[in-house]
Amino acid sequence: MDLQQLAARIRNWGAELGFQQIGIAGTTLTDAELRLDEWVSRGFQGELGYMTRHGRKRSRPAELIPGTTRIISARMDYLPAGAAPADGVLADGERAFIARYALGRDYHKLLRRRLAQLAERISAAGAPHGYRVFADSAPVLEKAIAAAAGLGWQGKHTNLINRVAGSWFLLGEIYTDLPLPVDEPVSDHCGSCRACLDVCPTQAIVAPYVLDARRCISYLTIEAKGPIPVEFRAPMGNRIFGCDDCQLVCPWNRYARPSDEPAFAPRHGLDAPQLTALFAWSEQEWLAKTAGSALRRPGYLGWLRNIAVALGNAPSSPLILAALKSRAGHASELVREHVAWALHRHEGGRDDGQQ
Repeated sequence: MDLQQLAARIRNWGAELGFQQIGIAGTTLTDAELRLDEWVSRGFQGELGYMTRHGRKRSRPAELIPGTTRIISARMDYLPAGAAPADGVLADGERAFIARYALGRDYHKLLRRRLAQLAERISAAGAPHGYRVFADSAPVLEKAIAAAAGLGWQGKHTNLINRVAGSWFLLGEIYTDLPLPVDEPVSDHCGSCRACLDVCPTQAIVAPYVLDARRCISYLTIEAKGPIPVEFRAPMGNRIFGCDDCQLVCPWNRYARPSDEPAFAPRHGLDAPQLTALFAWSEQEWLAKTAGSALRRPGYLGWLRNIAVALGNAPSSPLILAALKSRAGHASELVREHVAWALHRHEGGRDDGQQ
């Protein structure tokens, strides 16, 4: 089979399956491996132990899946059409802000299913191949791979940016043993812009292209399991799951297009919910309303922890205070401590939260 023709057909099939772009990369990620080593050596991964758990398999695809010679990288836009404007939600201290990718169904299964369909279509077209599909589900340097495949460049906030689509998209990969022609990477177009560095509430982007995960609100509200460091609580504002600030200010996102993928549509009014309403959810209610959602990631106690911080940052009102006091005696020390911090804020405590 003509591999150039097959690559063109793969792009067409990808579009039919809902992907906005398909690129093909080789397996040499030497520069990305060096950057990863430097990042880990500085401790920027925090509690993300999985970043080092698999040795070189993350940066050497053929060691993760023997026989891999190419990687088909795909991107899918996710910014939900019709969602409440993010800027308005962030400006309303009584509402909760949730990263836009998490408003609908969990993207992991969706992307893996579509990628598997694409891989199977390649085999059915007369090009049987050994393959594995991934969507943020294995030790894969997905942004470095996507950059190598020509889908964009890693911006100063470390997210991938595409000149015609901005950065509101998700990535997935097919590791394959087909020797497909590879695409050329694109050049960096961040220029002298530093909007993402300046806007970050916790100064997590410690230098252009360098993110200290330990300071990042996405890490603090999703990955970190213990108490949120006091110094970051006030800057979190009303962000209870993730943070999109660096994307909201990126000039390239003026080209981003809303997604019409039904799976990404907001559920349960989570695009602009009241903090007090979310804080009142029982664990059973939380389990029901987050079924099939990325919001399960921090667990119920992490959910309450995050909302307690946001309530501490909210404008004082009888409703806010009543909500906090309703959880003041919670069985979890983690929740109690964050509620106590929040109540202290409303009682005129110092901004750093110290007693």
